[in-house]
Amino acid sequence: MKQVVCEEFAPVEELKVIDAPSPEVGPGEVRVKNEAVGVNFPDGLLVQGKYQARPPRPFTPGIEVAGVVNAVGEGVTNVKVGDRVAAIMPIGGYAEEVVFPAMIAQPLPDGVPTDDATALLCAYGTSHHGLKQRANLQAGESVLVLGAAGSTGIAAIEIAKAMGATVTAVASTQEKLDIAKAHGADTLILNDENLAENVKEAAGKGFDVIYDPIGGDAFDICVRRLAWNGRYLVVGFAAGRIPELPVNLLLVKGSCVMGVFWGTFTQKQPKDYIANQAELFQWYLEGKVKPHIHKVYPMDNVHDALNDVLQRKVAGKVVLKP
Repeated sequence: MKQVVCEEFAPVEELKVIDAPSPEVGPGEVRVKNEAVGVNFPDGLLVQGKYQARPPRPFTPGIEVAGVVNAVGEGVTNVKVGDRVAAIMPIGGYAEEVVFPAMIAQPLPDGVPTDDATALLCAYGTSHHGLKQRANLQAGESVLVLGAAGSTGIAAIEIAKAMGATVTAVASTQEKLDIAKAHGADTLILNDENLAENVKEAAGKGFDVIYDPIGGDAFDICVRRLAWNGRYLVVGFAAGRIPELPVNLLLVKGSCVMGVFWGTFTQKQPKDYIANQAELFQWYLEGKVKPHIHKVYPMDNVHDALNDVLQRKVAGKVVLKP
């Protein structure tokens, strides 16, 4: 089988695609033949040694997988050979076949394609957790979404709308704004030299929730536009600069800034995570959420896939197809 290997922390061009034997299945484990593997911004940081985690080398990146079970280990009763499943792995997803504990296998409902399933895991899971558990978003509230055409941005728009909020979307090009509008955004703002003025005008008395996977200058501008009791969700720093906060802004607004770290959430609050995932799959079947698949790359083109994500050339989700 083909498998992507990171031998040392380095630019993504140094990743190798090798031929490897099928992994063995141990007790309590399943082996899945991947049909789709999700590509995420942190994957690119991880292989360069720029992420919070620094796994021992060599390793295989990738956490989102979806496919068909082709082997089960001793004692496995919750899934069987032939079942369609998805899973979030700690690491190791960029491969034609993967092995993981059967307990983390999520049955894929009929009607959920594997490409879309990968997006419904990390990207939609992050936005769902941020808006639901962290911000406690309520129907009728207003949400500002930065990076609105990225995979988590589109997810945040759709989930906020499913929860009854109004959404203002910010993106760097008109093409990306058009995608945000197609996914439900009510108001559109171009991220250009007029961002501060346009966000101020759109905010009115302020946004109840701001969803920010970008950081940098956009944070400096938007954090000032929180409403009373507003909640600012720190999701990531795709702009590159980690901003600093004048905390007096929180005092006078009665507002708060809160981190959204979905990976740790899945470990610390597994019951909430499982309930969230079930709700997302149900919303998908009801047509309330529908991931935007930007492009599907063959495994051999993993370098292009990661570079396009890192350079913010994509709108929506990038998928590797083994």
